[in-house]
Parts: sequence; C-alpha cells; structure tokens
Amino acid sequence: MPLRTHLALFTAGLAAATCLTAVGPAQAHTRHACSPAVSIDGYSDALDKTTFENTYVGNFSALAIDRDGSLAALSDRSSLFRLDARTLKPRSVVPLTDENGTALDSEGLVVDRDGTRLITSETEPSVRRYSRTGRLLDRLPVPDALRVSPAGRARPNGTFEGLTLLPGGRTLLASMEYALSGDDSTIVRFQTWRRTPHGHFALGAQYAYRTDPGLGVPEVQATPDGRLLVLERGFTSGVGNTVRLYLADPRRATDTSAIETLPAAPEARLIDKTLLTDLAACPSLGATAKQPQPNPLLDNIEAMTITGRAHNTLRVLLASDDNENKTQTTRFYALRVRTTA
Repeated sequence: MPLRTHLALFTAGLAAATCLTAVGPAQAHTRHACSPAVSIDGYSDALDKTTFENTYVGNFSALAIDRDGSLAALSDRSSLFRLDARTLKPRSVVPLTDENGTALDSEGLVVDRDGTRLITSETEPSVRRYSRTGRLLDRLPVPDALRVSPAGRARPNGTFEGLTLLPGGRTLLASMEYALSGDDSTIVRFQTWRRTPHGHFALGAQYAYRTDPGLGVPEVQATPDGRLLVLERGFTSGVGNTVRLYLADPRRATDTSAIETLPAAPEARLIDKTLLTDLAACPSLGATAKQPQPNPLLDNIEAMTITGRAHNTLRVLLASDDNENKTQTTRFYALRVRTTA
C-alpha cells in the first residue's frame, strides 16, 4: 500500500484518537493486528529529517496531548514542539534550559492540569516544571540513590526516561531506564511524587519493575484505571530494535524506597506485568528501514502517549527517536490497545 494511503489512514486514526468518548470514524478502517490485544492503524514518516524555525524536528523522547488538543513532542536535544494533532505539522517550538541556561537531556514529559510542563532530564537526573513559554518554575526532589554515579548509583544515560501522572493527578511517576549499581540488572526503579496542598510535589513511594533481559524502559504511561503501559526497548547491532509493550500493575507492589539493593526478601513484591505485544509481530504496512530490523516498521521507538479511549480500548501514539542519524527514521505509529479489568 502506498505511503500516502498509510498517512491518510494514520491521520484519520489520530484524529479519532483525540475524541475520548467514542471510537469515531477510524472504526471503519481495516485494523492490522499485532497481537490479540494490539492493532496498528498506520504510521507516518512525514517529519523525518525536517526542520522548523531553524530547529531540527526529531530526536523525540516523549509525547503528550496538550490542553488545547495539540500534540506536545519533546526532543532530547532540549526542544519542546507543538504539533498539529491531525497532520503532525509543527506549530511552535520552545527551547528548554536548566537553572544555568544549559540545555537538557530531556526525556520525559507531562502536561499538568494547569498547563505547566513537567520534564525530566537524564543528566542528573532531574524533574523540572516549566511554563508554556519555557520559563523554569520549579525543581522536584530526587532520592540520592537515583542520582548518576558518583553522586548516586545510577549509570549515565540510564536514568529518568518515562514520566506520567496517575489518575486523579495527585501522583507523578518517573521510570528509570536501567538498573542501579548493586541491583539486579533486570530490575529498574519507578519513583513517585505526591502533590502537596500548595501544588508542589514531595517524594513518594518507589516501586521495582523487572524488564526482559537486555531491555530498558524508555517510556511509561498511566491508564485510566491506575495501571501502566510500559515500553521496553533494546538494540542489537546488525539485528535491529526490540520493542515490547506491557501492561503493568503497580497497585500491589512493595514500596522499595527503603530497600538498598534489589531483589530483596521474597515479601518485596515487584510490579506485575503482562505482555501486550512485541512490535516486531506487527504487519510492516509497507514500511522501509534504513538499517537491519526484524520488521522494517521498527525503529528506535522511545515516545508514547495515550490519546483516547473507548470501552476497553486505548488509542496510543508512539514515536521513534532518530538521533539525527541518517540510518534511523523519525516515525509516528497509531495503535489501538485493548485492556481488560
């Protein structure tokens, strides 16, 4: 099928995804099954290797639906784009910096209920709060153990990647990408913060999540019932990317904030997870890859947001980080994910 057909299918699915109360017109389109729980409506390479206002459009590490219905897309090169939710066309871009005016290694994004942006950076790591115009407002506390070595036990480029608000908006959750030094290499920590009466965030509980061997966690998104969609990702030279989508439940997991090394005693319960799909199993939809991949549809998928829901089906948008690399692609994917209670 020609790319233009897939782009039309993608944008129709994305337009329907902004409607939270009904499946919408995309219901009539063919659904391409990746697994019993996941199907893909289409993909778009429309932004690949493009620029906007002298800023490279790519390196996407996080997505969020803004309060006006537009799509916020965070680059890990310290830029926050506003994209048209139907066409993906950039409408504006805001540069982000830390307290010293230094660019961030920006990875996670939440648009808060007042319109401010909560953004993680892998450098320290950190979570900062910004205005819509990019003005720095606040910085959240981070446990010492989660700081990059030698200040803490985290490895460089392996800290806060995912960020999400749990239902009700009172709890913020960030996912580490990789394990801390001393922890089992397959166990990563999810840190939470509680919203205070004055609108700030104080440190909350911490939970442990076991990844598949060799994979890390680039993104996490809360579902309406308090569970989590978790992306796991890895790369093997000459083979390509592994990208798996899990449904995880932190509601009965043990608070591990006081546990120095993991795994701990048997009574320390990790977050339960259930595989929804391995994206290599999705139909390729005629996509092409610039490097070896187990499925040419795949690339370095790193960003994810839930754009809508109807009954037990979530509409999910993914994006890949092309690292400004000629052998990688900036690609968006429109998925439908069926969950059960």
